[in-house]
Amino acid sequence: MKHPVDVHVGKRIRHRRWMIGTTQQQLADKVGIKFQQIQKYETGMNRVSASRLWDIAGALGVGIDFFFEGLGPQVAEGAASDMPGALLSDREALELLRSYYAIPEHQRRRLFDLARVLSEAA
Repeated sequence: MKHPVDVHVGKRIRHRRWMIGTTQQQLADKVGIKFQQIQKYETGMNRVSASRLWDIAGALGVGIDFFFEGLGPQVAEGAASDMPGALLSDREALELLRSYYAIPEHQRRRLFDLARVLSEAA
């Protein structure tokens, strides 16, 4: 049975990998493992050891704390978190995030304001 913390960490690995446009194979090569192991980490099927998480964090350019962001008592106990879990595994949502952060900050702020107005009008 998958532990909710392992699933959360796996989703964060997938999220960051997608955000920087890295494939499972590329990440596996950087870390020195097979891409199938990355797949198992991302689904929470296999638990990531501390030393391996350290290597993955370095390969993805984040600190270890990145993988635990959003992890609260409700996730650790198996309940749903504030953010739907499917969002981080949705290709369209991740592509939208990647595109959004590629926009210069001043234009991004205007786009954010527009999106907020549109969502309030819906």
